[in-house]
Amino acid sequence: MSIFNKIKESLKKTKDNISRKFFETFKAKELDDDFYDNLEITLISADMGAVATDEIISELKTVCFEKKITSPEEAKEELKRIMVENIEFIIPEYKYPLILLIVGVNGVGKTTAIGKLSKYFVDNGKSVVLAAADTFRAAASEQLEIWAERAGVRIIKHSEGSDPAAVVFDALSSAKARNTDVVLIDTAGRLHNKKNLMEELKKINRVIEREMPDADQRNYIVLDATIGQNAVPQVDVFNEAIEIDGIILTKLDGTAKGGVVMAIASEREIPVLYVGIGEKINDLIPFNAKDFVNAIFS
Repeated sequence: MSIFNKIKESLKKTKDNISRKFFETFKAKELDDDFYDNLEITLISADMGAVATDEIISELKTVCFEKKITSPEEAKEELKRIMVENIEFIIPEYKYPLILLIVGVNGVGKTTAIGKLSKYFVDNGKSVVLAAADTFRAAASEQLEIWAERAGVRIIKHSEGSDPAAVVFDALSSAKARNTDVVLIDTAGRLHNKKNLMEELKKINRVIEREMPDADQRNYIVLDATIGQNAVPQVDVFNEAIEIDGIILTKLDGTAKGGVVMAIASEREIPVLYVGIGEKINDLIPFNAKDFVNAIFS
């Protein structure tokens, strides 16, 4: 199954059939106020948010005016192009050794995403080690260990309540000793308070910079697609502590409407890199903006 078909299939399960709303909107006979009002409702109901929706509609009106477009069908193609441009980023190729620091609140599927991501790298011929640095959540390291076994990768873990930075230090030491290509670091989603959590992330960051300063480090946040606009503030919180380079969007196969991709990309200029579209270990796929937009409209 192609990436497009996988995304299309996953979006079928959404509670609101966004595709049908788009279809009804573009059945209009002309691009009048009613058309744009209906389009606004459809975009917002798809979790695209007020800011992104305003920007998209404003740009669409400008383009249609400049190109003298009066047909809703032509306007739809312009809308799709605008949406793709809003969420399509030029992503630098990975360099190795690669360190991915994975953050996110509890319950978003962070540990599962790391397990699936490790399998993705293994399938692409890379050696991987996992750092179980979420030492504050009961059984977090055990859960990650199960994924490590499934993916066939090594894992470095300490006892519950240990210093997360110490786990990262040992994982980096192991990676250097074995010339490992990829280090994936699981982190806590909650500590005693937000300040403690952010200080812990900064500490881990300092260990990485000290121990492997020449590695390609990227900081990814895992977000639950089903919570829609509530995902945006989560990005802001973690961005305060470490600069977020990309997003892993999970549970797109649930009740997610998908439009939050547009909101985050437009409002925060952070790319979605991978999407989770199922429970299987291979159900984390690289994000493709064109396929994603086409799947919404199909």
